[in-house]
Amino acid sequence: MPGRRLTSLVALFFFTAFLLLAIGRESLEPVVLALAVPGGIWLLSHVLGQMFHIDRLLFSLTNFLCALGVLVLYATNPPLAYHQLTYYAVGLVGMIVCIYIVRLFRTMRFLAPLLILLSFAFLAWPLVQGTEKNGAKNWIYLMGMSAQPSEFVKLSLILAVAWYMSRQRMLPWLVFAVGCLGLLMLQKDLGTALLYYAVTLLLFLASSQNVPLTLLGLGGGCGAAVLGYRMFAHVKRRVAIWRNPWVDYDNAGYQIVQGLMAFASAGLFGVGLGLGSPTTIPVYETDYIFAVICEQFGLIFGICVLLIYVAIIWRGTTIAMAARHSFQGLVAMGATLMIGLQTFVIIGGVIKLIPLTGVTMPFVSSGGSSLVSSMCLTGLIQGVASINEDDLEEDIRMTEV
Repeated sequence: MPGRRLTSLVALFFFTAFLLLAIGRESLEPVVLALAVPGGIWLLSHVLGQMFHIDRLLFSLTNFLCALGVLVLYATNPPLAYHQLTYYAVGLVGMIVCIYIVRLFRTMRFLAPLLILLSFAFLAWPLVQGTEKNGAKNWIYLMGMSAQPSEFVKLSLILAVAWYMSRQRMLPWLVFAVGCLGLLMLQKDLGTALLYYAVTLLLFLASSQNVPLTLLGLGGGCGAAVLGYRMFAHVKRRVAIWRNPWVDYDNAGYQIVQGLMAFASAGLFGVGLGLGSPTTIPVYETDYIFAVICEQFGLIFGICVLLIYVAIIWRGTTIAMAARHSFQGLVAMGATLMIGLQTFVIIGGVIKLIPLTGVTMPFVSSGGSSLVSSMCLTGLIQGVASINEDDLEEDIRMTEV
């Protein structure tokens, strides 16, 4: 029941927000979105609840963030919002597929090695015919659309590593993880490499509880970070600008300074939806969308968004700990860690807590690969949640007999 009430509140919030954007506009597009977005969230919650034992609280929280991204993008750049809405629908389909994959994975043992081979092929693709952006060669173009293969390999990494760790087979998952990291380093995609490494290391700790080896791995990761800093010029540049963006305000430091100005102008309650100067921030729709949210809705709302991510992490961890099989528990924990660490890396970079890296804000930032990947990660967690509920119902039937 709490999950259903929250879904209704989420639908009401976006219904009101899109209607506010309709004020003063001759177009009926905001009115259509005011009906379509919240109506779609409510309908999907009901339909998926009939198909699976989904965690409605997790569903409501993640869909709030997705719809928030569509709302903010529409207020600043409507064409981007329509693209985001399309990928949102694709992501929901991907989420359903991932629920089925988790439920069927234990009976389809060939999937783990197949995912490893496909992952290596996808990660090698940008090295052969990829495009470089912001110092990293991690984009491919296919039929007029761009994509980041590393976003989808996240899913393979979690499933394959969880599969072999649950069977205490160290060599396969270790070769897979090291191979992925090597290919990401060749692409100079250090932000994604950081996520891959951290998630794998924490899953190893969860599965083995081997603290000494985990600390050794942590030390190795720190050494690799120092090596990456020395090897790649764009990493040195990012660290220097992070330390003092005002030194090169007109060029490399411009993005950070404009983002900080957006936070400064936000106040507690923001300048208003659709107002402010979000487009003065370079790449505001991806890297700095959290600054745009805070500028328009205020710092209090920004803190609430952070608490929503905390609630998603808490819910995912709870589902992982309730799993009765180690594979399912590791899958839910891996997906939760990926979402949580990516959120920390991007928001930490935006508020100048750590150097900014080339990752996106899960569920919110503009970008098809990122949004679909985030929804699929949610699908992995929901798949484990549905199995947990099935196991609980089986226990109840057994006690009644």
